[in-house]
Amino acid sequence: MANGHLSIRYLTTPTRTLQATFTCLLFILCFTTHGANARNDFYLNEWAVEIQGGNDAAEQVASTHGFINHGLIMEGEDFYRFSHPKLRKRSLESSYDHNANLMSHEKVLWAEQQRSKRRVKRDLINFDPNVGPNDEKWHEMWYLLPTTVPSMRVTEAWKEGFTGKGVSVTILDDGIEHSHPDLHANYDPLASGDINSHDDDPTPRLNPTNENRHGTRCAGEVAAVANNGICAVGIAFNSKIGGVRMLDGEVTDTVEAASIGLRPEHIDIYSASWGPDDDGKTVDGPATLAKRAFVRGVNEGRDGKGSIFVWASGNGGRHQ
Repeated sequence: MANGHLSIRYLTTPTRTLQATFTCLLFILCFTTHGANARNDFYLNEWAVEIQGGNDAAEQVASTHGFINHGLIMEGEDFYRFSHPKLRKRSLESSYDHNANLMSHEKVLWAEQQRSKRRVKRDLINFDPNVGPNDEKWHEMWYLLPTTVPSMRVTEAWKEGFTGKGVSVTILDDGIEHSHPDLHANYDPLASGDINSHDDDPTPRLNPTNENRHGTRCAGEVAAVANNGICAVGIAFNSKIGGVRMLDGEVTDTVEAASIGLRPEHIDIYSASWGPDDDGKTVDGPATLAKRAFVRGVNEGRDGKGSIFVWASGNGGRHQ
């Protein structure tokens, strides 16, 4: 921390492989892994429940079966997040009876107990935050410079007027420090939220290990303000940038769905630099509600043109 802000080395992470991962003027971190605080072998005391009749019906179902209704998971859908206060937060065994009780209610169309899903952040391989990198000066940002061979021709795109203006991007990650002087002017609160703490502020949770810096770095690579003499230049420096804090806690289908499905009428591009374990053997992906959020975004986002989802590929190729 310096003067209340993250050190500039956390805004960008140059690496040559990033040349292959630009899409729609997005610069995505896609290397090494820092584990999210989640396990994939626990059942939680939370349910996703599809209910006919609106929130009043959801409250009735929850009250009848001893659950707490925490409201809609996704806007415009009939899926609600329930929790059961008398069950352990984590368990190795599913609560079949409670699921059956929910399914027995005439207004319940579908119910599923949530499991924690392991999700890891894609970051730079062998990056030592105590050493660098330091992208304060433009001439050090070789991956954007036109002299780099092969070149991504980013400066040529800028000269043509493609700088991200009019585009809203959100970073699905561990939050973003939107008060950072190189991000604040481009911050978009409507493209932001905190799924982990259920509020609108995506500010990362600070701790001694400073592990929740990943989302801020991703945001800087996309939309760091240009020509202000601070830190770096985002590849889409005129875009609006938001963040969704969703990796700093248990990651479930409901968490992923709520993040992927956040305000598709406003957000143009969803950027995610994380995924399942990169151990070369784990196969995992979106579950029921997250898939539904993807489909809805593709069909209805951006005024019917379809939301753009950009995902980091990961480092699994290192494993033989």
